[in-house]
Amino acid sequence: MKRTRIAALGLVTAAAALGPALAPASAADGTTFLQDPRGGEKDMKSLWTKDDAHKVEAQFRFHPGVMYRMVDAPDRPQAAEWGAKKVDPESVSWQPKFEFAWAVSDSVVVKKALTAKDGKHPVTLYAVLRRPDGKPAAEVRSTSENRPATGRTTIDAGKRVACDSGTYTVEWSVTRTGYGTLSGSLPWNSTCESYRTAFTQGQGQGQGQG
Repeated sequence: MKRTRIAALGLVTAAAALGPALAPASAADGTTFLQDPRGGEKDMKSLWTKDDAHKVEAQFRFHPGVMYRMVDAPDRPQAAEWGAKKVDPESVSWQPKFEFAWAVSDSVVVKKALTAKDGKHPVTLYAVLRRPDGKPAAEVRSTSENRPATGRTTIDAGKRVACDSGTYTVEWSVTRTGYGTLSGSLPWNSTCESYRTAFTQGQGQGQGQG
């Protein structure tokens, strides 16, 4: 069986088991999220206050998240294997989430040389997903006076985004009041072609050889 077919079958099998579900998003580039700055979990943007007494670090991840609907498929030869269900390709849409990580450090004794991440801090998390025309498609803001010095949280955008509706821009910021703001932006292509291809191949009547 061809490798692409195996991947497609695995994706549809999971879909059949879960029903309407959130699936890994950026299938086209092999990742499940977009990150700013690029890198691993410990890669962060950072800034020091002008007096070198305080440091703010931040990382942002955009999780597109795919949502789809399962429909009956009683006439398919694979009905027993798929549980007589198939993915409706026309139901595929995005359901984005915004993930924020932050760290607040305060110098101890010698500035920059020795720091501590302690106490509670006033931190604001913000993100907006902008349509190709610049208008907001989804926006979140979370402000708290008592966030821990280090943390990570994910906020659901609360909106669905149509497939193949263009290239969006994700803008984000993390602000520690009195210390400063870290921010960034990411482009995101809303195409669902890779998912539709996987669903079509995985639910095709031919098994494929190779």
